[in-house]
Amino acid sequence: MFTPLMNRVRTAALALAAVAAVTLGTTATTGAAAAPAPAPLKQGPISVAYVEVNNHSMLNVGKYTLAGGGGNVFDVAIIFAANINYDTGTKTAYLHFNENVRRVLDNAATEIRPLQQKGIKVVLSVLGNHQGAGFANFPSQQAASAFAGQLSDAVAEYGLDGIDFDDEYAGYGTNGTGQPNDSSFVHLVTALRANMPDKIISLYNIGPAASRLSYGGVDLSSKFDYAWNPYYGSWQVPRIALPKSKLSPAAVEIGRTSQNTAADLARRTVSEGYGVFLTYNLDGADRSADVSAFTRQLYGSDAIYTR
Repeated sequence: MFTPLMNRVRTAALALAAVAAVTLGTTATTGAAAAPAPAPLKQGPISVAYVEVNNHSMLNVGKYTLAGGGGNVFDVAIIFAANINYDTGTKTAYLHFNENVRRVLDNAATEIRPLQQKGIKVVLSVLGNHQGAGFANFPSQQAASAFAGQLSDAVAEYGLDGIDFDDEYAGYGTNGTGQPNDSSFVHLVTALRANMPDKIISLYNIGPAASRLSYGGVDLSSKFDYAWNPYYGSWQVPRIALPKSKLSPAAVEIGRTSQNTAADLARRTVSEGYGVFLTYNLDGADRSADVSAFTRQLYGSDAIYTR
């Protein structure tokens, strides 16, 4: 474990990038958690962690704190991933949970609430599943709105903090489904934002949906809370009209992106005034060395791992 760094005055660039650590505001539903104790505040970009729940526990996200001040390293934990599936009988898309996602959701009291009680938001990612259904090929506004209802119902039922869209592996055209159209994603996100005005909607900036953000005079940009680069180990600014405070041009895969690259991407995030830093595939090992590589640049502190 690294020796904790001394507190230091943050640079003007970091001040520009500063985004207050997200606070839990779970809607009062049957699946909602009690309000958590306030987490120690930190200054700097928010950090996001995707967790492959087929292999790893969501609770890993809560095991990292900053040596300087004790705040959470990660502000948003993303359950990866639910699926958009296709019913060939009814010719409709539906939200599907594999056994591992289902386990996390059904055990929210032990898999999700402990993170939320620390002030970490928990978001459900939704991904294509090679069946032809995707966010970009709903044939009508009604069909898009129906799927938006399934998403918002899941958020309410399990006391989640939002939805993340990842338009990969849809297999557009499979099972007689349509190809991407310009209206589908706009209708979907517009309906979802209306259903859950105070929840997170984020965009993994990839696939046909990500390039179809406007239709009929409606620009989706302002309906998203965050958007991020999907290519790990690289720097790419998402092409969406959001302020820098809502964007992550940096993306790292923990344990695979080198520590030098992670540090460089974090340094650039701060120096260029961006407000989000994306990570993927946090596992159950002690990754404090990999995590500290970017927390030193983002927050001026090493990361501490606690089992």
